[in-house]
Amino acid sequence: MSGERKLAGKLVLPGEPVDDEVQAEKPFVVEEGGVKRATVIGLVREGEGGKKSFVRLKGVYVPKPGDIVIGLISGVGVMNWFVDINSPYTAVLNVQDFLGRPYNPAYDDMSLLLRIGDYVKAKVVAFERTRNPLLTVQDKGLGRITGGVVVEISPTKVPRVIGRKRSMISMIEEKTGCKLFVAVNGRVHVECPNRDLEVVAVMAIKYIEREAHTSGLTERVMRLIEEEKSIREVR
Repeated sequence: MSGERKLAGKLVLPGEPVDDEVQAEKPFVVEEGGVKRATVIGLVREGEGGKKSFVRLKGVYVPKPGDIVIGLISGVGVMNWFVDINSPYTAVLNVQDFLGRPYNPAYDDMSLLLRIGDYVKAKVVAFERTRNPLLTVQDKGLGRITGGVVVEISPTKVPRVIGRKRSMISMIEEKTGCKLFVAVNGRVHVECPNRDLEVVAVMAIKYIEREAHTSGLTERVMRLIEEEKSIREVR
């Protein structure tokens, strides 16, 4: 694919000033001596109504209660699982929460419920920086992921994969026939009608991650999908 690529906003380097009207989260933008300055590399982008926001280009996922995440089972404890949530913090999922009832070691085998390497869709219910984030799967649509594939991206690129008003993700789903769930911690669950379309959808997601800082991205991703579908002779 070819074509001119332009930044989708004004590039701001760490230490550079950011206009007062720009919406930004701490600690990515802080105020020093009455001047707002960026602490990480990012873009100042203009959205609907002329509102400007600061979008960091690099960073890690920091859990917040209420976040829906895709976690990878990384270890098994006595009464819980340790879960990699693509963050500096390892989360915990209790076996009683997973079962939705009291755990009985006499007939409940944790190794048969979840194994290391399994993915789960879960909600962060509690997090303090001095303790591990606590997860729950007791809500609609949560639990062990049993089909499709999980793609990992930088958490900072999640808004670009989703798009404004879900424009990007809706386009990918329409063009591929796949279902996508984009978790805030930078993991995407992809379920497709067949393997070829799955490959195309994954390629599109990784392309967005690489080109997230550029404009005209939706049109280029659409062309990529059509080209790859043509090569693979799939609809």
